[in-house]
Amino acid sequence: MTASTIPAPRGRLKEHEPLAPMTWFRVGGPAEFLLRPADVEDLCEFLRNLPLEMPLTVIGAASNLIVRDGGINGVVIKLARGFGDVEIEADGVIAGAAALDVTVSEHAAAAGLTGLEFLSGIPGTIGGAVAMNAGAYGGDMAGVLDWVEIVIRGGALRRLSVQELGLSYRHSNLPADAVVVRARMRAQPGDAVLIATRMGEIKAKREATQPVRARTGGSTFANPDGQKAWELVDAAGCRGLTIGKAQISDLHCNFLLNLGGASAAELEGLGEEVRRRVEDKSGVKLRWEIKRIGVPA
Repeated sequence: MTASTIPAPRGRLKEHEPLAPMTWFRVGGPAEFLLRPADVEDLCEFLRNLPLEMPLTVIGAASNLIVRDGGINGVVIKLARGFGDVEIEADGVIAGAAALDVTVSEHAAAAGLTGLEFLSGIPGTIGGAVAMNAGAYGGDMAGVLDWVEIVIRGGALRRLSVQELGLSYRHSNLPADAVVVRARMRAQPGDAVLIATRMGEIKAKREATQPVRARTGGSTFANPDGQKAWELVDAAGCRGLTIGKAQISDLHCNFLLNLGGASAAELEGLGEEVRRRVEDKSGVKLRWEIKRIGVPA
């Protein structure tokens, strides 16, 4: 499909746009088309006129994403400035999908609202947090989300309740090709000192236990029921395991690292080798938490 068949947005549309610089791993091929819509109305109009046979992919901060070396066919949507507003209410926060999780937690803290501190320990955006029911440090989106607004493939804007999303561990039942644009999260008035203390504890723990300054992503594998993925990886002898320039972190062995110059194939291949070794050792088949999208080189 050629550029002439793609509707013209008010936002930015680029062809063959490199995606690696946008991802935390710094790997992957280009997007066939990359759209940064100006606002919700622009996104609705674009999707209303986009041919149904054109593949559609949505990315956020790309903190838990491996883009394969061949890139992504079709249109990749990345929400930007027009989707980052954060609005404080007496008992909650309404945030655009492009707002960073940590930014939302900071706005809530500044307003004296508690219940969203856990977001300060999650790298990513609110849109991604909704899509995967992100959670950490005792909280998750299922426990705070009221509703989410999405734009579906035909261009309609819809609001879904948290019950309609069917959130479960690191999973949501969002409609296929839906783009999250806004969400409301509950919070309660709290003590500003206690809120700040909790967020400080989360930051310190994350920096002490995770390779936050490396080229990495979030947790590589989801925790199986009643077990910790990192413990299974460690028990299988995979701490520090390396393929090419990809490595399992010595600090936290549920994290993949790009040591510099790794390919997406090396990162994904290392993850699959870990899954194989864990299954051989414990009988547990680990499930990827990091998303792998696109086509191989």
